[in-house]
This record gives sequence, structure tokens and C-alpha cells, in this order.
Amino acid sequence: MRYPDFINSNSSIGFPAPSFGCTGEPYFTCFNHMTEVMRDKGHILYPGNNAFKDDGVGISTNPKDCGLELTEMYLNNDIDMLISCGGGELMCEILDYVDFDAVKAAEPKWFMGYSDNTNFIFPLVTKCDVAAVYGPCAASFGMEPWHESISDCYELLLGNKLSFSAYDKWEKESLKDEENPLAPMNVTEDRIHAIYYKNELINDAVQSDVSFSMKGRILGGCMDCLVNLIGSKYDGTKEFNEKYSEDGVIWVLESCDLNVFSIRRAMWQMEHAGWFEKVKGFIIGRPLNGEPMFNLDRYQAILAVAAKYNVPVVMDADVGHVSPKMPIVMGALVEVNVSGNDMRIDYFLK
Repeated sequence: MRYPDFINSNSSIGFPAPSFGCTGEPYFTCFNHMTEVMRDKGHILYPGNNAFKDDGVGISTNPKDCGLELTEMYLNNDIDMLISCGGGELMCEILDYVDFDAVKAAEPKWFMGYSDNTNFIFPLVTKCDVAAVYGPCAASFGMEPWHESISDCYELLLGNKLSFSAYDKWEKESLKDEENPLAPMNVTEDRIHAIYYKNELINDAVQSDVSFSMKGRILGGCMDCLVNLIGSKYDGTKEFNEKYSEDGVIWVLESCDLNVFSIRRAMWQMEHAGWFEKVKGFIIGRPLNGEPMFNLDRYQAILAVAAKYNVPVVMDADVGHVSPKMPIVMGALVEVNVSGNDMRIDYFLK
């Protein structure tokens, strides 16, 4: 696995818009404030040409221009790292216009984003063997003040921090809107992990004495996007599993639009594509749309497949669309330590 150089206070940051840009509120104001914050920290900024476009369908502009911009900015030696402007809906359509051969041959640089950005991060890791950060998009760095999770992502990019613990509370309802675009994270709900370990589901791990560790390569992203990549030329999972078979894989998965039945179908599809053949454990983010339907809840949506592998499963984790989110270095070798309701991820960049 190749790891890009960490940035420093003088590093340049590019902001491509391979999915949605930063038009409309609160994103426009957040993005502009983020640029002030990052410039105050000493960074040189390169907003992409598509950052403020909104003539696309599910993305900032037409797929070809999005793909070409992402490639050009990744190959631009004047830009040290990339933070995606935002998530969206149809980033998969840009992939035919991304030159992955050139990206693979280039000096690696950090790319960070989440949600729809899974479409670039997953092949970047599995096909190009370059680590990437599944973390907040550009506008999140415009909030005032930064939540600890935002600071953690920045400290990771600087190389100052490689160990991260779950946060105490999570955000059930955001205060950010057009009238209050820079609102801080509204964390009001206690973090309570659900844990499946040794054939037992613990719905509330707060009082649990369960303790274990998982080691392996971390891989995954947004399930909404991942299922579309299965079997395509952008799916390098088989090669990744083979190359890192001795390490094994800890799958980090989360979902946006998928309901509990869609989640269960996605897990079935990934299983039957052979993705979980080297699984060492699962970390599952709080689903954005995880309300029970009929007799299926968000836990059994996952465990119907995950439980077959007799590996630990941590659910309702700080990953994905329900903030805050721990920075996930996709492709990295990790050790995950769980003790009761607490979880820590240590990264080993080798």
C-alpha cells in the first residue's frame, strides 16, 4: 500500500467537485469560510473550476468535465492534496473519464471525502494501491468552532495523530441551515455501540464487559455506491483480498439512502461477489435511513450476512452520514480495540 506524504502548514490543497459542488446554502458560505480558515493556517488553495457549478445531474456538471478535472488536479504537482467539495448522487458516471492508469503512475497524494466519493476512493485503494481518507468534505471545515472529529481529520493529514477514539455524542439533528450556515455540530445523543461478538448481539454496550481487538486492512465506504461497483472494471476487491490475504480485511460500511431491506440486499450482494472472503471484522456506521421495516431492524440487516463469518461486528459507529465521523484511512493496516462501549482505531501505515 502506498501512502501519500503528510501535508504541512504550507501545503497546497485542491478542491475538485467530482460530485456536488458548493452552490446554494449552507454550502456556499461554509466553503468560503473554510477557505479563510485554511488560508489563515498557511495553506495555498486551488478551488476547482466545477466547485461552484450546478448544471449537472446529481453532480456539479457533466460527467466528462468532472472526471477530467479530478484527474488533472490529482496529477497537478502544484497541489499537495485534494478534498472533495461534496457528496452527491451520480459520481459513478464520471469514472470512465478518470485516467486511473495515470493516477496509479503518479506520485500519490491524499484524497479525502465521503459518501458519493466512495466511487473514487474505492478504486484508488483497490486498483491503484493508494491509501485515501474517508472523511469530511470541504464545507465541513467551515463550521465554527470545529468539532473534535474535524480537528482529528486535520491532525491526521498533518501526520500528527494516527490513533482515534469514538466520540462521546452524536448529532441527531443538525442546526446548520441557510440562516445559520456555520453552525457547529449539534451533538446531543450518547454514543451507544451495538456489538456482535461470539455469537451474541449486545444492543447496548455501555454496561458490557466485552473486550477484543481486530487487526487487518481497512476497506469500504458508502454501501449505496459500493454495490454499483461490484463486478465493474472499478472493482479491485478480488485483487486487494489476494494481495493482503495475510492481513485480512476489516470492512467499514455505512449507508445513506438505503433502507434496512436495501442494506440487507447490499450485504448479500457483496457476500456473493466474494468481497468478504478475507474478512476479519466489520465496523458499521449509523445508517441515515435505518428505521425498522416489518420485522427487520438495522442490526439484523447487517447480521444476516455478517454473522456467518464468526468475526466481531461493531455497529452504530462514528462513520459516515450521521456525524461525527472518525477519519478512516482506507487501505491502511489497523488495530481496532473495543472495550465495552469504547472503540479505538490505531493506524499503521505500512
